[in-house]
Amino acid sequence: MEKTRPKHLDLFTIRLPLPGWVSILHRVSGFGLFICLPFLLWLLDNSLHSRSSFEYFKSVITQPLVKLLLLGLIWAFFHHLCAGLRYLALDFHWGTELAAARMSSRIVLAVSLTLTAIAGALLW
Repeated sequence: MEKTRPKHLDLFTIRLPLPGWVSILHRVSGFGLFICLPFLLWLLDNSLHSRSSFEYFKSVITQPLVKLLLLGLIWAFFHHLCAGLRYLALDFHWGTELAAARMSSRIVLAVSLTLTAIAGALLW
């Protein structure tokens, strides 16, 4: 019997379902949070040293590129939190049916983007 499986996967033509995208974004957000942790700790350290270091912290925070980076980190945090709660529910076998899994993926995306928009409005 001849196998007709593809020899390679063309990742740009594969259409992932929404739970697959949530899973990939969960991993990406966790990686981003891990990589940016030294930056966040540096910001926290600088904000707590003295009054002049806090003024320097405020001057760094007001730059648009830093605000954009912080907005991305805020999204990563909220998405990772919401998706992690979703996976915790899936570990308890809650929402494992196809329709429920797709709905929980939509909820994760909606809630994480909404919380990011609220926090971003406070940041800007």
